[in-house]
Amino acid sequence: MTPSPDIFFLPAAGGEQRLCLFHAPAAAFQAAPRGKLLYLHPFADEMNKSRRMAALACRALAEAGYAVLQIDLRGCGDSSADFGDASWADWLADVRLGLDCLDARVPDAPLWLWGLRAGCLLATEALRQLDRPARLLLVQPPASGKLLLQQFLRLRLAADLAEGGGKGLMAEMRAALSRGEPVEVAGYRLSPALALGLEAATLTPPPQPQPADRVVWLELSTSPEAQWTPVALQAQQRWREAGLPPTAELLPGPPFWQTAEIEEAPALLAALQRLFGNADAARKAA
Repeated sequence: MTPSPDIFFLPAAGGEQRLCLFHAPAAAFQAAPRGKLLYLHPFADEMNKSRRMAALACRALAEAGYAVLQIDLRGCGDSSADFGDASWADWLADVRLGLDCLDARVPDAPLWLWGLRAGCLLATEALRQLDRPARLLLVQPPASGKLLLQQFLRLRLAADLAEGGGKGLMAEMRAALSRGEPVEVAGYRLSPALALGLEAATLTPPPQPQPADRVVWLELSTSPEAQWTPVALQAQQRWREAGLPPTAELLPGPPFWQTAEIEEAPALLAALQRLFGNADAARKAA
């Protein structure tokens, strides 16, 4: 059995704190963990909808012999600051903060950056800034930060249209962000520094990948005849051309990060257990 996660506040710049959950590997692997993962959560309310699945996935990976650190980014969850005060640069700094914490707890183990939705964009950008080998676990990566931002702004548009307004609203929000003014969307105050940073984020592979790097790319679909989208195939091809061919699997399951009710995706957990849970698969993944 794996122990309950260690919940603590990690000191950050300016006297702030970041809420963290550290999942130690199962007892049989504590002397020599198979690897360590830093989990980077989705954007805005997708984070809240994903908490159940994130907890189950962390538990599955810990049981498989991996150490996992979850961190609530600045302005998110129970970490310091308001969502509207956060910037993309703040979140990249939090990645470095989380990595330092994870390294202190698990010094010698292969490193994975694990992103879910917007967390994939953050993990990819952080990887490009690292001076060390790292692996990527990408779960439901968006096509681009620009598209994800557009989808988020449409939440405000849909709400206003339902009340008989909304005409020209998208242009107004874009103009406000360009002027350096925040906008309110679905109960979140979105700062220009966060919006513009997200919009510029892509899944571009690092220019000079280390030979030990690996990429696992998992997506869910509710269709029994699901196929990869052309956009996903093109993105995966870019990683292959960069020397990082992803291990990509399209799995059956609900979009738990956006469903009205909290849902689970057993196929995703099974894939993590299969890819990371036995010695041979773990060696290939690491």
